[in-house]
Amino acid sequence: MTGGLSQIRLVRKLHEALGEKLCNALVDDEVVEIMLNPDGQLFIERVGKAIEDAGCLSLTAAETIIGAVAHALRFDVNTNQPIVSGELPISGHRFEGLLPPVVTGPTFAIRRRASRVIALDEYVSSALMTHAQAETIRNAVQARKNIIVCGGTGTGKTTLVNAIVSEISARSPRERLIILEDTAEIQCSADNVVSLHTSDGVDISRLLKSTMRLRPDRIIVGEVRDGAALTMLKAWNTGHPGGVATIHANSARSALQRLEQLTAEASHQPIQAIIADAVDVIISIERTAKGRRISDIVHVTGFAGGRYQTESYAEESRNAA
Repeated sequence: MTGGLSQIRLVRKLHEALGEKLCNALVDDEVVEIMLNPDGQLFIERVGKAIEDAGCLSLTAAETIIGAVAHALRFDVNTNQPIVSGELPISGHRFEGLLPPVVTGPTFAIRRRASRVIALDEYVSSALMTHAQAETIRNAVQARKNIIVCGGTGTGKTTLVNAIVSEISARSPRERLIILEDTAEIQCSADNVVSLHTSDGVDISRLLKSTMRLRPDRIIVGEVRDGAALTMLKAWNTGHPGGVATIHANSARSALQRLEQLTAEASHQPIQAIIADAVDVIISIERTAKGRRISDIVHVTGFAGGRYQTESYAEESRNAA
């Protein structure tokens, strides 16, 4: 009971520090991210729109917010440990907070967790992708192709993965999905789903090893960042096709190169053939002046002659990445 009261007080304190404007932003379906700069300037990004000025936040309020999140995460934030990462104790939004000396003033970014899944048809109606691109994604899901979604920071990779996972759930309702993430962002309505989250002592690589013993049909990884990429690719290659993952890269070519860099952290052997065997489809998403859009969908057909053999669905021609 005491713990429950403490949590209620913590959430109330956090609401007071955030203020009405930011609390309203956190329940606004159109909000993607809330950002505070060291000078106290606030910015808000909404779906399909440019980042907008949202006023200022006082030093005291900013410190209270970061301190409250740290307290909820049972983490001592101070000059020796000035960075707080985790889930906001309000609806589980992703939070990254920093204090001096690594910044000149309290700084944070709140990546708002989507409250609903944007379906592929809505991507088409909003001109974020073409009808042909949506059908290509649906066909890849149906054929159990392994899909990599790539793009820069804030391009909407996880939102697109949510749409793809929704297609998987609708088309293959009996399949068992295992989802691995650092923070809970991927939404899945499937009946047979297990969501795993990293902790200070358990990374994605360790979760992948456990995943193999959980009898997955499809393995979905929120973001591939390190040598765990090799474990994921091997899992996809050994009887678990139809996986989905995201990676930070601005194009299909860059995504393949990034996978090479990540797998090199776990193996010094040539790995390109394994990548080409495991990765079937790469979807590139980008942020433009007019908003986000799917820039390309590429089919990886193999690796030969020192080059990845790829085919762009848009161009329907064979290229080498």
